[in-house]
Amino acid sequence: MSQHPSFKAGTGSGKKRRNVLKRFERVALLERRGLWKDGDRVTGLVKTKPEE
Repeated sequence: MSQHPSFKAGTGSGKKRRNVLKRFERVALLERRGLWKDGDRVTGLVKTKPEE
C-alpha cells in the first residue's frame, strides 16, 4: 500500500513559521511588551501575534 502524498515530506520546503505561540512564548512576549507582571495568571492570556 502506498503512502498518501499529503503525508510525505516536502522537498526543500524548509521550516514553516508557526502562527500560534506556546504559553511560555506568549508570557515571554508579554514581558517584553510590558504587559505581564509577576504573579499574573497564565490561564486566560490576551491574544498575541508573534513578532516578525
